[in-house]
Amino acid sequence: MDAAVDWQGLFDRERTRVEDGEARLDPEQLVRIGNAAYGAGLSLLMLGRVEESREWLGRAATRWRESWEHATPTSWGRPIGTIKASLIAGHSREARAYSRWALELGSEQAESPIGRYAAALALLTLARWPDARHAAATLRDRDDFPHDVADALWSIAANDASGYASGVEAIVRSFETREEFLEDVPVADTALALLPLAARRGVGVGLGPSPRLPSA
Repeated sequence: MDAAVDWQGLFDRERTRVEDGEARLDPEQLVRIGNAAYGAGLSLLMLGRVEESREWLGRAATRWRESWEHATPTSWGRPIGTIKASLIAGHSREARAYSRWALELGSEQAESPIGRYAAALALLTLARWPDARHAAATLRDRDDFPHDVADALWSIAANDASGYASGVEAIVRSFETREEFLEDVPVADTALALLPLAARRGVGVGLGPSPRLPSA
């Protein structure tokens, strides 16, 4: 954990943003509330306050799901967010429900890489390994999607432990060097979301210490 980051301060800021959005609750506020709740949950996770973080991550997923009714058909970041938040929180049942929803939206047939990413995450969460492998393979062939994420997704689906280890390590390194994060909360959330999927597939590896990951 990065001692230079004021995680408590980030949590307090994100909580205030959630409270402000809920005080003016309308369709335009739902994504903003979801983003802030997610930032709050990640901040609490970095503080080691795991149970509290799960509550906030669940709130984020709920708001993102609600926001879909007011979104365009290609707003794939919202179903992706619901799945990732649920996986990080350890809410397995919710993650599966959101995954089925993402597939019902047509993510497997999406032309955009972000849509295919939603499909790959959903298929992995539902343990549909051959289908997940196919979805991830379509991402590996693209230049407009992060290769490390595509490799990690494919390796989980293909039961390739060494490939997953290389992919997730590259993901963490990319988070250590980037400057932009959702809500400016510097956490390698993609790596955290993949951990339970890799563990279920039997290719899980421990992640080394990083300022972008919780200490435990």
